[in-house]
Amino acid sequence: MTRLLPLALVALPLAGCVSAPVARPTKLPDRAPPSFTDVGLERVMGQSAPALIALFGEPDADVREGDARKLQFAGPICVLDTYLYPKHGKQVVTYVDARQPSGAAIDRASCVAALTRRKGGK
Repeated sequence: MTRLLPLALVALPLAGCVSAPVARPTKLPDRAPPSFTDVGLERVMGQSAPALIALFGEPDADVREGDARKLQFAGPICVLDTYLYPKHGKQVVTYVDARQPSGAAIDRASCVAALTRRKGGK
């Protein structure tokens, strides 16, 4: 027993040095990219610039590049970018993007609905 005492005195302080197993973070599953559908965008997709102006009022920005055109409509809730490209001999909306004024994401159909409620397009 007396022979074990010095061994225990040496081993006891070393026992505190043993570390517990470290939990490793598990990999989160990859998120699917957001899917874009045209649901709720029927009032905008395929429309011409005059139809958009009739719906939303005068655009806040009108950018032309080659045969493409971007009309931007802004309101207190969101900013809507409509992209018009030639199709069957006239320029029509083929893509729509929307965001909050802060730049945060917002549902495109919700933005269209909010902007159609603007008085006089503003």
